[in-house]
Amino acid sequence: MAAPVRLIIDTDPGIDDALALALAVTSPEVDLLAVTTVAGNAPVEEATDNALRLLRALGREDVPVAAGATRALVRIGMHNQPSPHGENGLGGVELPAPTRSLSEEHAVGLLASVLREAAPRSVTIAAIGPLTNIALLVAMHPELIDRIDKLVIMGGSTGRGNITPVAEFNIWSDPEAAQRVFACSHLETWLLGLDVTRRSTLDETALAILEARSHTGSLLATMIRGYGDIQADGWPMHDALVIATIVDPAIVRLQTATVEVETGVGVGRGQTVCTLSGSLTTAVGSATPGTRLAVDLDVDRFRALVLTRVAGLAVAPA
Repeated sequence: MAAPVRLIIDTDPGIDDALALALAVTSPEVDLLAVTTVAGNAPVEEATDNALRLLRALGREDVPVAAGATRALVRIGMHNQPSPHGENGLGGVELPAPTRSLSEEHAVGLLASVLREAAPRSVTIAAIGPLTNIALLVAMHPELIDRIDKLVIMGGSTGRGNITPVAEFNIWSDPEAAQRVFACSHLETWLLGLDVTRRSTLDETALAILEARSHTGSLLATMIRGYGDIQADGWPMHDALVIATIVDPAIVRLQTATVEVETGVGVGRGQTVCTLSGSLTTAVGSATPGTRLAVDLDVDRFRALVLTRVAGLAVAPA
């Protein structure tokens, strides 16, 4: 077997983030090195508490957790839509409090510390919240970029958004940070946007399997039922698709693209403009050549991976 992927997850839990963490800790292909948090689905204090509680429920309190950016780099986005993740970010599910302390380092410091001790191209980062921490990392520690094997992002859309007609929430929350990351030409980036993540659904049948197999699976199923983002074919697990792709890259089909982010203050703010290689449109500005955009998804393979790994998790109730 190949060596496990050495992984850091930058997250803002979040119900689909909860499933992403569960998939990471139940997949032998992954060695979870650290979790960093960012303001997004919830304020960073709540997101950090959720991450600590989730790792306790998953039996992985050994994984260091550090709190990161409390707001966007430049302009705080404002919207009046209620969060689809519920009041506490976890669909109202109250998990036991963590029994260990938070890292004293800022998230960017923890990211840098892990990378500093790593060999070149040996650490993968899953960015499943706004990209503020990642933008700060590449700006403050450019000497560590070569330690990153790839950055796998949940964000953006080539069509309809989910926070504005054209913008996806993670990118819209800090478009300046996103543009800074996509402008980092030496960083291999995989972008999984709404075009594919909306199809990475779990239906009630899948939740019943999760519920029947373990206490933790039951908690996750309850969270997902409380997720306001629901479609005819189930609940899209946007962030879990990132981890699934890291575990099994055959789940998605990638195509080289350039990606630019609209950073203006008008109705297009946060829009991702993606130009696939071979298209007639020429990208301009500081777009990133070599970014790989997910253009298709094997839905059955995704669902099978989640159920094979997470439904088999057996953690005693706290």
